[in-house]
Amino acid sequence: MAMTSDDLFRLFETLDIPVRTYQHEPTFTVEEGRELKASMPGGHSKNLFMKDKARQLVLISAEAQTKLKLNRLHNVIGTGRLSFASPELMVEHLGVQPGSVTAFALANDTGHHVRFILEKTLSDSDPMNLHPLRNDMTTAISRADFDRFLAHTGHSCDVVDFSGLD
Repeated sequence: MAMTSDDLFRLFETLDIPVRTYQHEPTFTVEEGRELKASMPGGHSKNLFMKDKARQLVLISAEAQTKLKLNRLHNVIGTGRLSFASPELMVEHLGVQPGSVTAFALANDTGHHVRFILEKTLSDSDPMNLHPLRNDMTTAISRADFDRFLAHTGHSCDVVDFSGLD
């Protein structure tokens, strides 16, 4: 069974990872969250769950204002051409619904089927602001503690600078 946001917060407590969580109206797009984000320090994420024709799954977490050229991402990260993964694959591997995709969902990828890409601008942010498995909350976590979270899940991240895609 997939981890819930309550499970995630308990995990943070177990790992002694301090976080700050803000409750808000559900947001489904970067634009919908613009006002909310203005009052929260740090980098804010947008997330893409994608796959290539070989069914390699990729989760990209980028700073919300980063321009990503979807037709060129594969050249930078070394995959086949990418398309959005289906909601079914999202639920199966990340345990979340569309609109709630987040790097924290890697805790649900216990089979380690998802490759994680962290965009450089977001990686350089401290704190990082991510949905805690649902889109009516945003959780701020330090960059160092995010690395501890990733290590606990058994995932690594490739930090990629997408600024050269212009």
